[in-house]
Amino acid sequence: MAENAPPHPRVVFETSPDQYRHWTLDFPAEHGGKVARLLLDIPEDGGLRPGYPLKMNSYDLGVDIELADAVSRLRFEHPEVKALVFESKKDRIFCSGANIYMLGTSTHAFKVNFCKYTNETRLGLEELSEFSGVSSLAALNGTASGGGYELAIACDEIVLQEDGSSAVSLPEAPLLGVLPGTGGLTRLVDKRKIRRDLADVFSTLAEGVRGKRALEWRLVDEAPSKAAFAKSVSARLAKMTERSKRKSFKALKLNPLSPERTENGIAWKYVTLALDRAARSATLTVRAPIEREPSTPDELASRGDKAWIVQAFRELDQALLELRFNEPLIGVVGLHTTGSAENVLAVDAMLEAHKDDGLVNEVRLHVRRALKRLDMTAKSFFALIDEGSVFAGTLFELTLAADRSYMLDQDGITIALSASNRGAFPMGNGLSRLESRFLGEPERVARVLSLEGPIDTATAQKEGLVTFAPDDIDWEDEVRIAFEERASMSPDAMTGMEASLRYGGPETMETKIFGRLTAWQNWIFQRPNAVGARGALTLYGKPERPEYDFNRT
Repeated sequence: MAENAPPHPRVVFETSPDQYRHWTLDFPAEHGGKVARLLLDIPEDGGLRPGYPLKMNSYDLGVDIELADAVSRLRFEHPEVKALVFESKKDRIFCSGANIYMLGTSTHAFKVNFCKYTNETRLGLEELSEFSGVSSLAALNGTASGGGYELAIACDEIVLQEDGSSAVSLPEAPLLGVLPGTGGLTRLVDKRKIRRDLADVFSTLAEGVRGKRALEWRLVDEAPSKAAFAKSVSARLAKMTERSKRKSFKALKLNPLSPERTENGIAWKYVTLALDRAARSATLTVRAPIEREPSTPDELASRGDKAWIVQAFRELDQALLELRFNEPLIGVVGLHTTGSAENVLAVDAMLEAHKDDGLVNEVRLHVRRALKRLDMTAKSFFALIDEGSVFAGTLFELTLAADRSYMLDQDGITIALSASNRGAFPMGNGLSRLESRFLGEPERVARVLSLEGPIDTATAQKEGLVTFAPDDIDWEDEVRIAFEERASMSPDAMTGMEASLRYGGPETMETKIFGRLTAWQNWIFQRPNAVGARGALTLYGKPERPEYDFNRT
């Protein structure tokens, strides 16, 4: 089915609470403004494209775009919030998960990127709790199935109403022949530490598990009666706000970015995406600040979302999402930088000196998430360090995130490191990008971080900080051939290769989720048992039964 799916309309990732169609963000008076509430009420005609009614609070990408926006605004615009609760406006249904007809009529690439985006959003919710001091509670006043339960287990606590019908479930395997986004399975055993045998039973029960048993199996944290439900939820939120360690700061409003679009690219203030669709390649340029940036948290708050470190990485995040969802044929991306290295290093010094400040902490986490988005984007990234480049400090993380790098061997071409490269923006494996780069030579990390001043090409290559160093005679041909060769290779092979190579070292829940998503989900979503003419996803909602090829592979 995916092969014959209609083209997807261009996805727009910018939104705001006054534009939400699916969520209502409010702040219940009973908790004195310390609790934010996200109420889910998805209209059936609220899909990103026609053809699938969003019944029973089932969702598509548009719902998660709003959720990601809401969480970002809680980070920056509502520093007074210390807890977050998810509820449903619909009776006896919390969320029935990703809309099956949406999945069944989507291209393969869209399905996989959809799963990836939802997992990134849920990991952001978990990061909000761990590093920002805002715990979250899923208040299930009805059934939570599939992605609805995945949202719940991304929260710190789950309260399920015991009313004889409300249940939690991950029904994808028995009903659709696919997996629950892979994040669901991983969180069951890694986060909630459900026994393997119980998780096995739970993940193959289409009808799910209700109140008492869900509590016994630790699928939820409390299962009060309908009469006691509101009181239990309120009590847990009160405890969350009491134990929160969130630091106060002046709110920072996130305004629209409003890029300029042309047929062959998108231009924001600091980030430009130029597309060469015929060559299946793109150029992503990040401009460093050309004027003095804030040097204290107060100045940062005053500059607001116009501060370079905030705006540039919001733009980078959008550019990466544009590449994923709106430019599926682009295979290779050249990373460029321009501007003032001195100004970037000054910003890095401010971030390090004030890292314990509440607003600075949120900014650092914001940069960290954008860089992780690059790590998990299924495109080949080549960093190109030549005349005018500013791969310094935070921007050098782009080089470290790239699959390979080319640095022109010419006088005046340099890179620079800063405190930001010491681990301010760890990868999903918990290591800095330098630590990941030098897994086999950990002593190199301290050595390269001790290098003073700008680092020239010869030193950069000697110290393993770049891949290749062509001279000015060979530069153009070597880079051109590298792009052409990469664009000619199988995108399936490249996606698998890159995902395998980008995450060395320790395994974490995050690397498990994305590793399995890249491999298992990518594979399962193409198998006839799921999407063939008689596959379970294809026939969902129809009277015919799916037909499986029972060969185990």
